[in-house]
Amino acid sequence: MATRDLYQILGVPRTSTPEEIKKAYRKLARQHHPDMNPGNKAAEERFKELSAAFEVLSDPKRRSLYDEFGPDALRTGFDEKRAEEVRRWQKAGGPPGGQPYDLGGFSTVNVEGYGPFDFGSVFEQIFGQQGRGRPGGARRAAPRGGEDLAADLNLELRDVVLGSERDVRVGARTLRVTVKPGTGDGARIRLAGQGSPGEHGGPPGDLLLRIRLQPHPLVRVDGKDLFLDLPLTVPEAVAGVEVELPTFEGKIRFTVAAGTAAGKQIRLRGKGLPDPRGGDRGDLYAVVKLVLPEPSEPLREAVKALEPFYKTDPRAGISL
Repeated sequence: MATRDLYQILGVPRTSTPEEIKKAYRKLARQHHPDMNPGNKAAEERFKELSAAFEVLSDPKRRSLYDEFGPDALRTGFDEKRAEEVRRWQKAGGPPGGQPYDLGGFSTVNVEGYGPFDFGSVFEQIFGQQGRGRPGGARRAAPRGGEDLAADLNLELRDVVLGSERDVRVGARTLRVTVKPGTGDGARIRLAGQGSPGEHGGPPGDLLLRIRLQPHPLVRVDGKDLFLDLPLTVPEAVAGVEVELPTFEGKIRFTVAAGTAAGKQIRLRGKGLPDPRGGDRGDLYAVVKLVLPEPSEPLREAVKALEPFYKTDPRAGISL
């Protein structure tokens, strides 16, 4: 299956600025996020595709390589210097001395979550055939260890909070990977012996999975802490109220004190991200947002009764 153009996936031109790419991704990701489309497999696959495209185009270095080399730059183990050298050889009609170069034998890693994307290794064996079959007989080649492979593993925030098991496809093999609760963005999981096979009896390399935490449409992450907006009506904020808030581990109830202002962060201890090393868990902060009724003439008349309760100018402390 041909790899779709990453810019087309996000619906942006190649001349888009980073901010335009981010804006397009956020709009589409919110629309197709699994939490917003429970049970909709098509939306889930679309979200994975969007996330994979944004992962590349939001990284200036990876975007530059993709713009220059196309889908080959997405392959695990892609070597820019080798790619440049092969390009020069191709333009010159072949490598120095007329030796053929081998572009076959690529190791392919297909990580579940990337849909049609191929993140396999490219140019891995370009020099593997040089020096073989020389006149005078060839020596028996020494064992050579296989190369390590690296790939990104996309995880939803729910997977990180609760921990999960994921299937990772490596060629024809399917590996079961356990992700500990709290394994955060950028963490690496090493699968020993699951990389490229060795040569001449050498040991295989390892597979390194880098965790890429996908943005959640409602929850923001800051270290081990989570932030979730808590909408309140004006009467609820003034008088206080007991509210119910969903978390990945179930609903919790707590009391919002009377007179709570917009922007207030209510701390819920121990409801954030776990520490995979066994340390203290992060916190969940409910950030108060006031929800106003639809504007109307009766509403404007009603709120005039509030004016005498403001004893000071609310903007008095603003100065530049």
